[in-house]
Amino acid sequence: MNHIPASFSTDPGVVSTAPGGQRGHRAHIDHTGQFERAVHRVRDGVWSVVGNGLSNQNFVEGPEGLIAIDTGESTQEMQWSLDALREETNARVVAVIYTHSHYVGGTTAIPGAGDTVPVWGHERIVVNRERTGVELSASASRGAIHQFGLLLGEDGEDGLINVGLGQSFRRADHAPHTVGFLPPTEVVQGSVSTTIAGLQVEMTLAPSDADDSITIWFPELATCVHNIAWPALFNVFAIRGEEYRDPRILLDGLDHLIGLQAEHLVGAHGVPLSGRDEIEREVTLDRDSIQFLWDQTVRGVNKDLTSAELGEFAQLPALYEGGALTRQRYGLAEHHVRQIHHGVVGWFDGDETQLFPLPPAERSDRLIDGFGGADAVRSKVRAAIDGDDLRWALELGGWLARRTDTDEADRALLAEALRTVGQRSTAANIRNWCLTRALDLEGTVPLDRMRTHVFGRGAVLAAQPSITVHALRVLVDPAAAAGVDDHLRWRFVDGATAGLHVRHHVAVPTDGTGAELELSLDLDTWATICSDRTTMASAIDDEQVTTTGDRSRIDAVLACFDHPSFGG
Repeated sequence: MNHIPASFSTDPGVVSTAPGGQRGHRAHIDHTGQFERAVHRVRDGVWSVVGNGLSNQNFVEGPEGLIAIDTGESTQEMQWSLDALREETNARVVAVIYTHSHYVGGTTAIPGAGDTVPVWGHERIVVNRERTGVELSASASRGAIHQFGLLLGEDGEDGLINVGLGQSFRRADHAPHTVGFLPPTEVVQGSVSTTIAGLQVEMTLAPSDADDSITIWFPELATCVHNIAWPALFNVFAIRGEEYRDPRILLDGLDHLIGLQAEHLVGAHGVPLSGRDEIEREVTLDRDSIQFLWDQTVRGVNKDLTSAELGEFAQLPALYEGGALTRQRYGLAEHHVRQIHHGVVGWFDGDETQLFPLPPAERSDRLIDGFGGADAVRSKVRAAIDGDDLRWALELGGWLARRTDTDEADRALLAEALRTVGQRSTAANIRNWCLTRALDLEGTVPLDRMRTHVFGRGAVLAAQPSITVHALRVLVDPAAAAGVDDHLRWRFVDGATAGLHVRHHVAVPTDGTGAELELSLDLDTWATICSDRTTMASAIDDEQVTTTGDRSRIDAVLACFDHPSFGG
């Protein structure tokens, strides 16, 4: 059985050139068309602004005014939508609803938002935003750069084509991308039926790529706004790195969507759909694609297939490539089934070689020796690339790039294989990841700085101080913490406290009660330190931070953390 055709093609003829000179699969290039920036009039009183960013800003007009649904990544993005909507209606925004926690950064662009204008959203939105980019800040930043092609540029062979759910992660004309998030003033717990702007509104929990996602139904308008059916196959696995998304939970939300029998379907991503029959047909196909991935993965697990074998076994039938919501333009089914395997039975798939693998560099060295040396392997990589045997080229090229004494030429060879795969994949995530990795290997856009755990200043300012203090526990260097047994408290000027008790090579989160050692500072200073804009030592010397207790013991605690600002 062949591998999934949509993962990437072995036919160089699928590669085309976009208007900006970008090289990619023609299906991936064609997918860009639906993200042209425009205000779509869905029906009387319903508009969807598409192509203004990674997500849509949607608007529903009731007798009392406009409901704004999602506010984008920034105030600039939201302001553009508000200005564009003035060509359609003069009604003012009287309420905001968040479909989920991802695209809620432009709310302060709405006059009165959070005050006279209520903001509706699920109860987990605030906590989900606070924890984003803290404990996994380096990984999250690196993953976003790869998946969304943030360093690819706008044109040229390696230029960005699209990001699968939108033209780009953020539009350049929205710089400086000011975040203006406001927490919900009206918290949604479970299902809610209420009246907003004079319209009956039903909000139902529908977890998708976020556990705080809701489906919004306007029965008087036969219109549904949602974040559960996308203009591409749902991303069970995010190549940037995310918590497991259980596809079984998604089925309930899709069944609910089908049961509404909507005349108009407006998503957080992609162009709206209209027509009850078309919506039922497309969403049903979408729903069944998710069940197919789950069922066939479980079937394969019961057959004792390894993760790699599952990628070949659980192929999506050709009919799904014809669906508006099920084409592999974002991620790939081949990767999704591996993620389902991991979520169902864990990382070990019965492959004996994965039980106690050698360190990658040592394994690569031995394999290369077994194949006759580095020159022999290089020739096989070249032959595999030239013969369109790209999976084998990636495997062999990976050995060369990870061996102990790898060099620039070895990394360039792997980069060539990755670039070829990226150009032949229909999926935006895969092209963006492959090209970014290739550029990193070539040294054109090195990502070394993204392999150091530094908190974003904005993330620190947006979170409760205890969240970022306690997140330091994942930065403990066990060797540096050897013999340390001390309790350090952070006291912030607003009265908040948090502590870490370093002992037994771990940092145990506390509220700081009983600590003999203390750091006193304000949140702005803490954000400056966490984002590596100054060191803790400098902040103490400049009296931005005051200490209580033995300074040498405080320094010993701080030295336990693998963070550049705590080293001196």
